[in-house]
Amino acid sequence: MTRILIADDDRDSVLTLMQLLRDEGHDTRGVYRGQDVMPALERFDPDVVLLDISMPDASGWDVARDIRRRYGDGRPLLIAISGLYKQSADQILGTMAGFNHYVAKPYDPATLLALIGKAS
Repeated sequence: MTRILIADDDRDSVLTLMQLLRDEGHDTRGVYRGQDVMPALERFDPDVVLLDISMPDASGWDVARDIRRRYGDGRPLLIAISGLYKQSADQILGTMAGFNHYVAKPYDPATLLALIGKAS
């Protein structure tokens, strides 16, 4: 079972993702503020973090950099989620802030599940 932390200021997005991922057998937790990500990481120890890059209280870019500084490049798998950018940006984001992948909102569940499968 993959442990997944979802961080997004849009509660509906978090709840929808949690349900989708739980239906697929994953253990999920959600936070709604960027400043809650690091404490949640320490408590939950996720394999994957789905991180909105544009939260009002903390930039997802900065949060991702903090995660990489503390935990290194291996784990957790970081997936940027955003409604701001519509084209795929995996290659760019892979080198910026330590993200492994990028998924645009609204996301295709099959694509998201395939990326999460890489953490197993």
